[in-house]
Amino acid sequence: MSSPIICFGQQPCGIFPRRFLFSKIQTGRRLQQEIGGEIVFFYHDSDHDPRETTTILRDRQSGEEQRLNFQFANKLQKQFSPLFAKRVLAEWKEKTVRQLPNYVPEPLVEAFRKVEAENVADFCLEMYRELGLLEGIRVMRSGDPGFRQRAVAVDDYFVDVAYEDELVRARISPDALLLHKGGNAYIKLPLEKHNAAQISPTRDTRLRWMQSVIGCTHYVAGASEINYLNTEEAPGVQFIARDEISESDRAYLPDA
Repeated sequence: MSSPIICFGQQPCGIFPRRFLFSKIQTGRRLQQEIGGEIVFFYHDSDHDPRETTTILRDRQSGEEQRLNFQFANKLQKQFSPLFAKRVLAEWKEKTVRQLPNYVPEPLVEAFRKVEAENVADFCLEMYRELGLLEGIRVMRSGDPGFRQRAVAVDDYFVDVAYEDELVRARISPDALLLHKGGNAYIKLPLEKHNAAQISPTRDTRLRWMQSVIGCTHYVAGASEINYLNTEEAPGVQFIARDEISESDRAYLPDA
């Protein structure tokens, strides 16, 4: 019998990870203590939504909430580039280093200062590693061309293509590639030839696509995720709801 593979998935979710990600990690570690095996973090860095990396912190003096996020090179990159292609601006990091003492203790400011990365997805991942959250966990990324080339074909997906000097993530349609501007508004791009290395799944095809590569035996699902996952697409996988955690969308700050 093969060793268990315990998986959880998450987009980059802030410079300090949101508490729901910490809960998934802890749930995975608890399960590993019970049954053994390996933990795999499916890092969905090909998502393009800039809201995913919003970090909610509290002012250490007033207790008021503050939302921090990356600054983006331009509007096109902010809206449509995958998170692994949204560039980290040096001036943003310098500004954030000055702001952070208002919200976190100095050791966490120093951890942030140490991180060097060219894009948003790399920055978040390295920050989580700097905080010690991913020790002993294997990370597999949806933006990795090798991962994509190994994954099963799906009929609903996004394609990474060049548009106005940026890499953008456009959804496939019968006659075009679509950038969703909101409501019923779209930018239509030509339906150009593409290959598996350019493809990432939609929400509804992500589980089957991911599982075809990772082959997990147990999957730790988020509170809302468990409601939309089509578990029939992953027969034999045991789905576990992540442990409850308070203020789940706020930033997790380890003891410093």
